[in-house]
Amino acid sequence: MFELCLQVTQEVVELLSDSLMEIGALSVSVEDADALTDQERAQYGEPGMPPPEQLGWTRSIVIALFEDEQSAMEVGNWLIEQSDLAEHLSVSKVRAVPEQDWVRLTQSQFDPVEITPEFWIVPTWHELPRGASKVLRLDPGLAFGTGTHPTTKMCLRWIAKHPPLNKRVLDYGCGSGILAMGAALYGASVVDAVDIDSAAVSSTVENARANQLGELIQAGLPDAAVGVYDTVLANILASPLKVLAPLLAGHMKPGASLVLAGILERQAQELIQAYSPYCKLSVVDALDGWILMSAQSPK
Repeated sequence: MFELCLQVTQEVVELLSDSLMEIGALSVSVEDADALTDQERAQYGEPGMPPPEQLGWTRSIVIALFEDEQSAMEVGNWLIEQSDLAEHLSVSKVRAVPEQDWVRLTQSQFDPVEITPEFWIVPTWHELPRGASKVLRLDPGLAFGTGTHPTTKMCLRWIAKHPPLNKRVLDYGCGSGILAMGAALYGASVVDAVDIDSAAVSSTVENARANQLGELIQAGLPDAAVGVYDTVLANILASPLKVLAPLLAGHMKPGASLVLAGILERQAQELIQAYSPYCKLSVVDALDGWILMSAQSPK
């Protein structure tokens, strides 16, 4: 495999990327030409910081993958010498892509995740860590939730500290089903896992089955959440959590626990206000700019 690397101005990145795919590139990626310099600019901001004024870098490197060197060279020469985009291109070079075991390389990026010293999330290709007595086997997939994100870690940590023994649990916005499986692993009698994304529902079913928890977890679209629960979990984002306040509160039985995540530190007061008619939310955990909020419904 060979990569054609082109430095371009931001206004033609999308057009160039589309053109490369039409010409026959196997894939196209875009990188910041000023990465690791004083001119580097974040695209999506950081927790607690406002987003950038505009998306896209001032100078980008567009990288197109081709099967052979000749194809990459021909496309690069045509773009530089004859195409309508030539005036926007300042660098063109072709480089060989080293042979790699891509499966092994991808797997190496996902190590076991410690939730507590006893509770771990472990990809199927890894050995179990020493001392892991409670384990969920979970590989990266299309649905959100592998245990690496701070919001997921905090939710699982809460479950480990507050085991839902013989309780009915709702995981709203289940993604991969990781919170539902955590609740089942810690003794829940029934877990309803719901999501608006049918792919997430399928992922939850498969992951629950793979962890021998399928009999305890019922996955479906949101209308599958019926009645009231002892624990309601929702790891989504602040905006939908505010909209869902009456719905989630309506699924809480008297004295039930509500656990919310996907919230930045600066958004705490917004959530407290949105849920104030139903319960008294407070921050119970924080990690890397994200917070976990919890409350109990009146008994």
